[in-house]
Amino acid sequence: MKRIACLFVSAFFLAGGIAYAQGEMNAYTMSQTDLNGTARYLGMSGAFGALGGDISSMSTNPAGLGIYRSSEVVTTISLSSIKANTNWNGSKADESKTKFNFDNIAYVGYFPTGNDEGIVGWNIGLSYNRVKSFNRSYRMNGAQPFSVADYAADMAHGTPEKDLTLVSGKFDPYFDADNYWLSVLGYEAGFFKPNTSGGDAYHSAFGAPGAAYSPQNVDLLVNEKGSIGQYNISFATNISDRFFLGATVAITDMDYNLTTKYQEDFTVKDLLWLDNGLSTDGTGYAFNIGAIVRPVDFLRVGIAYNSPTWYKMTDYFHGSAQVVIDDVEGKVKETPDYQAGEYRLRTPDRWIFSVAGVGQNFLISADYELTNYKRMNLSDVDGYDMIQTEGIKSDFGMSGTLKVGAEYKVTPQFSVRAGTLWRTSPMKQHVKDGIAAINPKTGEYYINAVDVAGTIPNYTVDKGMNSYSVGVGYRFTPSFYADLACVYREYKEDAYAFPSTFNPDGSVVVKSDPASLKTKTTQVALTLGYKF
Repeated sequence: MKRIACLFVSAFFLAGGIAYAQGEMNAYTMSQTDLNGTARYLGMSGAFGALGGDISSMSTNPAGLGIYRSSEVVTTISLSSIKANTNWNGSKADESKTKFNFDNIAYVGYFPTGNDEGIVGWNIGLSYNRVKSFNRSYRMNGAQPFSVADYAADMAHGTPEKDLTLVSGKFDPYFDADNYWLSVLGYEAGFFKPNTSGGDAYHSAFGAPGAAYSPQNVDLLVNEKGSIGQYNISFATNISDRFFLGATVAITDMDYNLTTKYQEDFTVKDLLWLDNGLSTDGTGYAFNIGAIVRPVDFLRVGIAYNSPTWYKMTDYFHGSAQVVIDDVEGKVKETPDYQAGEYRLRTPDRWIFSVAGVGQNFLISADYELTNYKRMNLSDVDGYDMIQTEGIKSDFGMSGTLKVGAEYKVTPQFSVRAGTLWRTSPMKQHVKDGIAAINPKTGEYYINAVDVAGTIPNYTVDKGMNSYSVGVGYRFTPSFYADLACVYREYKEDAYAFPSTFNPDGSVVVKSDPASLKTKTTQVALTLGYKF
């Protein structure tokens, strides 16, 4: 969230590319994980915290490795269909993608001690697991009263006109002043003009001051792709078949790419367009620890702590824009090629509480995950918090995820499974409502709804997710088995073309209307495993 300009000090001038490198919503996107793992894990919606006996435990509760009584190799592939539907003030649009994925491969080694009491056995696990997929496309098409030109003009308020102009070899407004990047690109491209020559108040170039045109047709196309992959090394032990303890060290690799194409048509002779690209690469590390207790044969209770992932990130931005006014094309303006920066992202940590009942031919289990997204943090390479971290603390809170799963053995070889998952949004109510929050330090309202990245004004607000799973498993021999699962997920969001802006008293200056966005994913996963 952009705060009052005086919060910037000279130390940020040399790091301007970093200061606006990531927004709070981007940090949230890169801090999430999907329901992903083996087909058995998916078929029970991931409710394995107290069950174990599955390689997916390495990414959640590694004590689950202690349940193994043999060694195993396993791999999973999947096919996903992703459909995104938007409704923007009554105007609907659909986009879809289909993606084939290699989800995981793992080895678990079991080393018995020969003891019946005390330490019965040791387990070691090595795995790769794709914990997040970013693949999605969505489109917003419709109309709203305000333009991105109004937004960029209002965000430039208080900045002298001379500080918005790139002067080759002398002055770079992206790095040499406390500027919001889209205001610089928008001014260069002609989105807005000063009310008076040399002043620091601005109005949309489409219309007169106080009487700006409303765009008659707005179109935004967003394409996301990439993934987060996790490499795990896990250790677990079995104590008297009653206590199971485990730990995982994880190395994480992130690859995220975003492209957006945005256009507003005002009249037959007037329009603007804005294209953006963002590429983010990151590597990080984390650890998980957990325990499972079996007080009686039919009951298991689990608890696990998943640490934050500490990422080192690099961003690459590129933005370009142009206007057409009275059928006259302005020059295409682009951001400089050097707008890239290194920074640090710390994701939130997570607690997982689990319980499971195990019978002769069936089992049922439940997990509850608690994640405090307020603990996300963005900092520079020297460890100093970026200004966006203030927005994270203001706009995010707790998220809860409930997973419930069941399995029934129809025959000793054939099993059927089902599960469901519900996840709540960590966004605070003012973010969900698209209104301003109060700055606790000043008692005034922040001037815009959320913080966005670089010259990319669009963002989404999480409204919650649920999923439903079914699966089957068949053991062909005592050693070889196959599992199949189908998962249906529905992720609800509000999508904004740009943030709303506000006066210090909370009154609206520029209002951005959200589109209702639903992302529906159908995933079919196949796991092949061999025990020895």
